[in-house]
Amino acid sequence: MTDIVQLWSHATAWLSLHAVAPALQALHIHDVKADDVAGAAMIAMLQIGIISLIFRPLESLAPADRWADRNLTRIDRLYTLIMLLGLFPLFSYLVLTPFSNLLGGSAESGGESLSGVKLWIPWFGEHPWILLGVYYLLYDFTYYWLHRIQHLIPWWWALHSMHHSQRQMSCWTNDRGSYLDGVIQSFILAGVGIFMGVNIEEFAFLTLVSELIQNFSHTNVRFGFGKVLDKVLVDPKFHRLHHMRVDPDRPNLHNCNFGQVFPFWDILFGTALYGEPPHPTGVNDPAVDVDNERGLIAMQWYTIKRFWGAIRRRSGWVPGDVGFVGDDFVPVPSSLLGHQPYEAEASH
Repeated sequence: MTDIVQLWSHATAWLSLHAVAPALQALHIHDVKADDVAGAAMIAMLQIGIISLIFRPLESLAPADRWADRNLTRIDRLYTLIMLLGLFPLFSYLVLTPFSNLLGGSAESGGESLSGVKLWIPWFGEHPWILLGVYYLLYDFTYYWLHRIQHLIPWWWALHSMHHSQRQMSCWTNDRGSYLDGVIQSFILAGVGIFMGVNIEEFAFLTLVSELIQNFSHTNVRFGFGKVLDKVLVDPKFHRLHHMRVDPDRPNLHNCNFGQVFPFWDILFGTALYGEPPHPTGVNDPAVDVDNERGLIAMQWYTIKRFWGAIRRRSGWVPGDVGFVGDDFVPVPSSLLGHQPYEAEASH
């Protein structure tokens, strides 16, 4: 284990010295530590390696859905590469660090917040791993309710629906989403971390761990963790049901399984669904389904147009399932949309 830690440390130091530091210097960025960015980049590359070498082969060995081709998954792979190799390190260290400093952290305090659980309950200062566990529970609890609101408020669903539009959900799908939606979500979750007193390095680490778990939960496989562990951690069978298309015969069935890492929030609040076979993934709304025919820039642009069509109207603030119609993307109750046939698009 010591050899692995030393190898990781040497690799991070080499990347920092020969790649990150020269890049920061060329960009005239002086307030960011090269070692921190190099560490984030190393973790991101490790995550990409795990997705590529473990999760992706599992999809070929035991697929939940069988597709004639994987053309629709290519755009999601691009989203993942951009997020992990570009936007995530940039957002964490150029945006969240000064945000943390503004709300109480500082360089003098080593990035630690000057408020939080460790000041309220000093015992946590002596047990940092327990503090991280408590923080992670609150982080995941916040995400659960945030996720439910993303599905409930029409203007937020206008953003989040792009993530759900994928008909070929795979191990790359987790990072497919509106960048505006990602910024809103990230600031809320970062605010929870700052409130708890978790420093920016710990926040980055926990977020990346969550991302890896979510990469696996989106993987196109037909197995899960079993009847015991699937109540402890979100697995692909559990999360796949969250991405199901609306079934006209059971129109509320898809409002389930909102948990990010821990399914017990769904169990506690009555949104857990177990025992269903795999369903076709995607959306029934033609205005959102067409995302499957667009490239990355067009997807982002039309998502913003849907968002603007919803947020400037009263109906965009009324909770409920909606779809979008017309060039102005007017939100209307989803029951008024013409449902696509629900036959499975792939063999199971």
